[in-house]
Amino acid sequence: MFFEQPFFVKDKNMGTFVISKRFSGDYKFEFTSRKGKTIFTSNAYELRMDCETDVEYLRSVFESCSYVKFKTSKGKFFFRVVVEGRVVATSRKYSTELMVQKGIDEIVKYGSKAEILDFANNDFEFID
Repeated sequence: MFFEQPFFVKDKNMGTFVISKRFSGDYKFEFTSRKGKTIFTSNAYELRMDCETDVEYLRSVFESCSYVKFKTSKGKFFFRVVVEGRVVATSRKYSTELMVQKGIDEIVKYGSKAEILDFANNDFEFID
């Protein structure tokens, strides 16, 4: 039997929210592009439930969020995601303003359909 794409792939054109734990013990989420690159990282959350709640809420309001663009003193560009006057995430650094806009466009287009992967409970242990 022939399949065009594996049956477990929902939509190869969507982004992903990845929830994880910081070294400090706080939780965060990242939005990664359909190519696997981090587009933005959230602020820190003391409670996992608050992090999960903000991910769900953000998915529902991407089109109405504000995306405020900045330029660093070294000439790099980035943006902040603002919801109801509150900064909830900061993007990675981009080399051009056009790349910043492409990152924002990808969020608006695919963010509401993005799946959520929760790696906050994974305790990775590296053994020699």
